[in-house]
Amino acid sequence: MSTSESVRPQAVVFDLGKVLLDFDYRIAARALAPQSRFGAEEFKLVLDQSPLLHRYESGEIGTTEFFTEVCRLTGYHGSPAEFRAAFGDIFAEIPPMIELQRQLRARRVPTFIFSNTNEIAVGHVRQRFPFFGGFTGYIFSHEVGCMKPGARIYEAIEAITGRTGADLLYLDDRAENIAAGAVRGWQTILHHDPAVTVPDVWRRLG
Repeated sequence: MSTSESVRPQAVVFDLGKVLLDFDYRIAARALAPQSRFGAEEFKLVLDQSPLLHRYESGEIGTTEFFTEVCRLTGYHGSPAEFRAAFGDIFAEIPPMIELQRQLRARRVPTFIFSNTNEIAVGHVRQRFPFFGGFTGYIFSHEVGCMKPGARIYEAIEAITGRTGADLLYLDDRAENIAAGAVRGWQTILHHDPAVTVPDVWRRLG
């Protein structure tokens, strides 16, 4: 056990995508492509971890500009409302991880969402998934103006939690994001499988 792991965490910080919710941009691409000049696979390349999406999720551009740019690139001619509905509806719950957060909340352990995401996704998730309302606080890249693993968004989590170092336990599926937390002394779990992550969280909480 490392020195940091000997400290009982005072808050648990969850990434959202691939930790609490699975997501698949192919769902959006299949829904949107028929109203464009692209096939679904081409449309997906415009949305999924693309430079345009990064501009949107870093807060460099807003939803209106993002939509306009998607239309310009793909020839999409549906309405903004149709686009929002399809672009947001790409998520599915990961039940063991949602249950973990529910149990942490029941034990009065503060929990936070810490996500590279965008305004459309947050609005859809907030409306569709009741568990989302049960966190102590939220840090979203598009609001902070910085994406993980940039230092400023980690500073924002420390500010909202009022905690630093090993008092924070951070779960994320991306190694570079975990590494940025570990550099700050946070306890970290690189998440791939709830069957491994959930027992590890409870072990650290004691």
